[in-house]
Amino acid sequence: MNLPWHLYVMAVLYILAGINHFRKPKMYIKIIPPFFKNPKLLNTISGAAEIILGILLLFSPTSHFAAWGIIALLVAVFPANLFMFQNKNVSFGLPKWILFVRLPLQLVLIVWAFQYTL
Repeated sequence: MNLPWHLYVMAVLYILAGINHFRKPKMYIKIIPPFFKNPKLLNTISGAAEIILGILLLFSPTSHFAAWGIIALLVAVFPANLFMFQNKNVSFGLPKWILFVRLPLQLVLIVWAFQYTL
């Protein structure tokens, strides 16, 4: 496993985030926009995807596929971040500017993951 250290950081972050979906599901279910059906299932799927993709990042043969999966996941969860920004009831009391900064942060995370797709 001769991967760059920052790929390991990314992997750990996604694995921990995925585990958190199961530790505190209500937090994640709350931010899923109401037009999505079955938010509990979506939380489970996204949490499992984060864990699996994080683990796959740790291995050279699968890291580039996992990076593409993370990009897809980040695109898929963007509506939840937008919903948090637009709806004060699901914003956890965070200041509006932090919720706004989270939106372009998704692009930064996508660019970070894209570095490992090659």
